[in-house]
Amino acid sequence: MEKYIADLLYRYNCVTVPKLGAFLTQKKSAYILENSNSFYPPSKELSFNEQVVSNDGLLVSYMAEVEKTSYEEMLQHVESCVDEWKKQLNKGERLLLPNIGDMWLNEEGKLQFQPTQLVNYLTASYGLNSFVSTPVIREVLKEEVVALEERIPFIITPERREETSTSFRPYLKYAAVVLLSLSLGFTGFQFYKNNIGNPQVARQDAKEEVIRNIQEATFFNTRPMELSPLTIEASKKNELKVAVAPIKGQKVHHIVAGAFRIEANASKKVLQLRDKGYNAAYIGVNAHGLHQISYDRFTDAKEALQFLREIKRIESKDAWMLSVK
Repeated sequence: MEKYIADLLYRYNCVTVPKLGAFLTQKKSAYILENSNSFYPPSKELSFNEQVVSNDGLLVSYMAEVEKTSYEEMLQHVESCVDEWKKQLNKGERLLLPNIGDMWLNEEGKLQFQPTQLVNYLTASYGLNSFVSTPVIREVLKEEVVALEERIPFIITPERREETSTSFRPYLKYAAVVLLSLSLGFTGFQFYKNNIGNPQVARQDAKEEVIRNIQEATFFNTRPMELSPLTIEASKKNELKVAVAPIKGQKVHHIVAGAFRIEANASKKVLQLRDKGYNAAYIGVNAHGLHQISYDRFTDAKEALQFLREIKRIESKDAWMLSVK
């Protein structure tokens, strides 16, 4: 199971293992250790939170899809695996999770986690490894020159030159004045040219900054999402704010389309999906304070998984299944 957890950590910032906890990743900038001259690329810092134990369906759905089995069978397999891990920890043994880290219980019975340093889950840093740079030794030549002057004194003998009527010194002075004027004129032209060009450079830099911000925008942006204007009635708006009520006595499988911090964005997305013909609905607010919406919901797990595969093929590979009873 740890292999599937590691696979998901490359794509998601939170991977929850039901009844155990959640593995979390957070971006960390590149840094330098000056004492060892070591350079480390940007990475994702891995941590573990044992308070988040509710099943969000991400891990189980992914494993069921890869293993080509039902969601219920894979959920039982995951819970059985977690029980074995807990037995191993309660015996005082250390739980080794390849490419993830080590887990153990301290003297107070608290779960401890030490992440691995061998794997970088930040895909943008693929191919970048840490390295140690050899210190650059710069020679101080000034001290050597001073020491040389002290050992070998220099004596300058003045030389008298005969001045003739055909001396070129007056012309050299005029030539120097002309060269100085040309130099000042060229410097002023370059200064003017740079000042004229700077606004264009600034506009180009601003354009590149906007493009970079757009590329870095995430699905959970806190600002309202700019969408084409929609005309809806008040009764329809109110309908979107009500979470879908679960069917009493049955487990409902939601095919999640996304989660938004702004409720208005979630409502607009539901209307867009309904215009495409989906039975989209507003699920509610999850444990992270995000408004979840779905493409559709099912009571049959097999039908839900079949619909999920179809959605991943034609709509979004990030869709997943959330089971609620």
